[in-house]
Amino acid sequence: MPRGRQREFDADQALDQATDVFWRQGYDGTSITDLTASMGISAPSLYAAFGNKRQIFDKVMDRYMQTRLARRAEALSLDDPVEASRKYLEGVVLDGTMPGHPKGCLMVGGALVCSDANRDVADQLAALRMDVRKDLQRLFARAIKAGRLPADADAASLGAYVAAVAQGICVDASGGASKQSLMKVVEVALSALPAPATYSATVR
Repeated sequence: MPRGRQREFDADQALDQATDVFWRQGYDGTSITDLTASMGISAPSLYAAFGNKRQIFDKVMDRYMQTRLARRAEALSLDDPVEASRKYLEGVVLDGTMPGHPKGCLMVGGALVCSDANRDVADQLAALRMDVRKDLQRLFARAIKAGRLPADADAASLGAYVAAVAQGICVDASGGASKQSLMKVVEVALSALPAPATYSATVR
């Protein structure tokens, strides 16, 4: 019995190429022709290996988020909320200005222009951004409960603030802002957070 024809391309490498296209052009701006040209495969091979455009995008987002989720969890595991926010935001800067990769963030840029026909894609990316905000809110809520921030601090507002700074960094990075300039933005943003050391003397 003849054996099936072996796949003539590396699936992981092909998805990396698809990530690059979606990242640069957004979901709406990417066509199957763009994907096949970038991935170096025919349309039938693409559909057989990965499915349709939306299924490819879902696979791309799964791969894209894996490392970023791990880095975010590591940063937000720190007890000091200011240092945790610093590590998280600096990671956003480094990801958004990485040499050899598109600038900014696929999670933000992928939905900046999204038609009504692809509202579900925009909603999917918005949900991922909301997850960031919720993680940050939990960070600040833990710090308030532990006495590292004043009892009347607003965890929801602080989390929303840091999440908004992160999204702004992504947009600026996509527009060509340098790593150095964005790291200065991080410092200014952190200066607006309540400093845990200020309240340590009152905690018993």
